[in-house]
Amino acid sequence: MVSDSSPAKVPCSERGSSIIDPLLTGLRSGDRRALAKAITLIESSREDHRERAEILLAQALPYTGASLRLGISGVPGVGKSTFIEALGLMLVAQGHRVAVLAIDPSSRIHGGSILGDKTRMEQLASHPAAFIRPSPSSGTLGGVAARTREAVLLVESAGFNIVIVETVGVGQSETAVADLTDLFVLLQLPHAGDDLQAMKRGVMEWADLIVINKSDLDPEAAALAQSQIAMAQRPTHLGQAPDVLRLSALRGEGLHDFWDRVQHQAAALRATGRFDQRRQEQWRAWMWDLIHARLMAKFCAHPAVHEALRPIENAVVEGQMLPTEAVKKLMRLFEPSSPSTH
Repeated sequence: MVSDSSPAKVPCSERGSSIIDPLLTGLRSGDRRALAKAITLIESSREDHRERAEILLAQALPYTGASLRLGISGVPGVGKSTFIEALGLMLVAQGHRVAVLAIDPSSRIHGGSILGDKTRMEQLASHPAAFIRPSPSSGTLGGVAARTREAVLLVESAGFNIVIVETVGVGQSETAVADLTDLFVLLQLPHAGDDLQAMKRGVMEWADLIVINKSDLDPEAAALAQSQIAMAQRPTHLGQAPDVLRLSALRGEGLHDFWDRVQHQAAALRATGRFDQRRQEQWRAWMWDLIHARLMAKFCAHPAVHEALRPIENAVVEGQMLPTEAVKKLMRLFEPSSPSTH
């Protein structure tokens, strides 16, 4: 499943270093410990670690792009971990290598992951053909950890051909996962159809597949939810409405049918050229996300802006200043000589 949309392969010597990072050797040999260390490296905020991480990613780039990337989302309690573990165990039994990047909500107190996906997927975590990495979202928009895109490249370079990104919750911002996966799967509960009127534009429109999990608990309610959700869907980038399936991950019922649908949709994307286009869009989105993040960091770190930001923000909140005027004032401090600020 190699995508032709991967960036041009540039010799390592032209990307900052001709010395192969020892971690890359470990990745290419399938060493899961080396992979864990590499992801820890890219998650570090230390400047020296970031420099090494960029060299490592550049060297790993020629070995990336061959996986199928699945985004999995759903409300808490829908059974995401049970579903992913059951699916992962089925796939490794078929000879696949499966990596799960589970984005946990961050604790407001210590900033770490608070769900602990490894402890909820014990069988899959211990399988030699699988790798699970829980990472704190750290408040990132969309529930996608800031370094998730880089982690995807690392697990691909380590030979994992199926990458699953499990995201936090469901909401308007959750659609950020579409910028780094090939297919987006939304899990729903059997009674989801009862609240269909509350499902407006947002995450539902990004779903390539909708799965009614725990269907064994209330088969009638699951069938009703499947019917109501299916009728409410609109055509996606595939030119048709997303499939709506029923299954029970706990009992292992419906998983083969689900995987058949995933493979069918991936094949349809490739046949139309949309697969490569989507990968190209992912690279573009990543670049602009980095630009926005770095410009915001530079803006907030500016001494004059930092000093004036809180008083101006309070004036806006208290209705004493229009947001437009606040932006003008802050931009004058940030770029005093820029014509656009006058």
